Amino acid sequence: MNEASRVNIRILEKEYQVACPPDERAALLDSAELLNARMREIRDSGRVVGLERIAVMAALNIANDLIRSRDRGEVLETRAKAKVRAMRERVEGVLRSGQQLEI
Repeated sequence: MNEASRVNIRILEKEYQVACPPDERAALLDSAELLNARMREIRDSGRVVGLERIAVMAALNIANDLIRSRDRGEVLETRAKAKVRAMRERVEGVLRSGQQLEI
């Protein structure tokens, strides 16, 4: 089992120490970098003031991106399944009739 190690991350000029398994360190650093970038964008826009509000807005934006991405993935999966089903039905139909399949 992996022992958690401490990782220092910096978000909006504040240092945070986070425990995570060694094999998740790179993902944590990438996540912190993304969060920091989003929070900077929101802060620099000047429309949101206060660290807590900036953090909430960044979290909402990232959650929205995740939901949109998941929805796109589900649409692509549904389309792929439909195409595979159509191909399987075509192949099975050809095999039943003994015809040669043209691709």
